[in-house]
Parts: sequence; structure tokens; C-alpha cells
Amino acid sequence: MILFPAIDLKNGQCVRLEQGDMARATVFNLDPAAQAQSFVAQGFEYLHVVDLDGAFAGKPVNAQAIEAMLKTIKIPVQLGGGIRDLSTVEAWLDKGITRVIIGTAAVRDPELVKAAAKKFPGRVAVGLDARDGKVAVEGWAETSQVTVLEIAQRFEDAGVAAIIFTDIARDGLLKGLNLDATIALAEAISIPVIASGGLASIEDVKAMLTPRASRLAGAIAGRALYDGRLDPAAALTLIRNARPA
Repeated sequence: MILFPAIDLKNGQCVRLEQGDMARATVFNLDPAAQAQSFVAQGFEYLHVVDLDGAFAGKPVNAQAIEAMLKTIKIPVQLGGGIRDLSTVEAWLDKGITRVIIGTAAVRDPELVKAAAKKFPGRVAVGLDARDGKVAVEGWAETSQVTVLEIAQRFEDAGVAAIIFTDIARDGLLKGLNLDATIALAEAISIPVIASGGLASIEDVKAMLTPRASRLAGAIAGRALYDGRLDPAAALTLIRNARPA
């Protein structure tokens, strides 16, 4: 299980939103590269980054901040937000991103995901963000009529590295992960699933390490890390101790 600390970028700053609402943003760090470095110092092994402005614009917007992070840290980075075509996928992978996350385009243009996953095996993930079980797109501004499972199943044999499943209703609100829905998704598909949205405390990390959650590949932590509700050292120790020897 990998615990991914999240850096969400808006106007070049490191922020957290509540339920994906750009008007409800809290700025946590003016220097995303320094924040990334801090996560590395805390012992994290993989970073999750989202270009929020990019998700709304449909193209990369915070490239400068992301490139500064890549120059500063050596751990792998997965990036989502505004990745809607193959050339953007390729450009980010060339710049040193380990894995790109395709969200809106996975709903609108599944062939893009299939082509990208075929061209870059193991380096393309799909971000599925759900509101009441239906997938939201365009930076969560719109809700589609398809379910998370329907979309996930489209990519079963495409070579997708992971599905990142976010429960929008919980995101940024510290209500705890929606493990029931996430585990149900993981059990219905063969693609590894990463839980996102609402991780609130060490109890969520413990729940991720129980046998019923064994199919989950990881979880993303945001606000709980920034406001001190989740102690990184304690969480990472738990995870390390749970790994098979």
C-alpha cells in the first residue's frame, strides 16, 4: 500500500479545496517545490500532484510549479489535471513525471487512454471522481450519466496502471475515506485501485491495512497532512510494518 501525499496547484500555489469547489480553497504553501521537498523529508515515497487550473482549462496551467518540483525532488510523481491528448501525456512523461492521470478525457475519449496506455505501459492512470456514484468531469464542474464501474470496465484490458477513485462528497472535508465503495470497485475490476477523498486520520490508514482492503493499491492524503491530523511518521511506520518481509 502506498500513501500518496497530495499537492493541488491553483495559481502556482499549493491549496486544498472542499468538495472540488475552486471558491472554497485554502492556501497551504506558496512554494509547491518546498512542499514537495518537505514530503520527501517526511519519508514519503511517491507524490500525487493535481493541476486544478488545468483540470478546468483542459490544458496544463501550472507547468512552471510542476517543473520546479521535478527539479527539486527525486521520488516518483503522478500528475493529473488538464491532460486531454497524447502530446500532453508525452510531454509530461518526457519532463520526468512517472505516471499521468487522465480524468475527463477517460470519460469523453476512452480511446485516448487506450492509446496512451499502449504507448506508455504502466505510466497511465485513470482518475474517476464520483458524485453519488456518477462520474464528474471538467474539474468536477459537470456530472456525467455513467457510473464509475462502467468507465473502469472500459479499460480492463488496456494496460492502465491504476484507477484513482475519489468520492467528491468527502474530498477535503476530513470525513474519512469511502472504503465500502472503493473496495467494491477494486473487487469488480482487475486494475489496481487507489482510494482518494476524505482521508482524515490514522484510523483511515489502519482501515486500509485490514484484510478486506487488501486489494487496494494505496490512498491519497491531503488536508489531514496539511493541518496535522495525520502524523506522517506514524502512518508510514504502520504501512512499512504491514509490508510482507
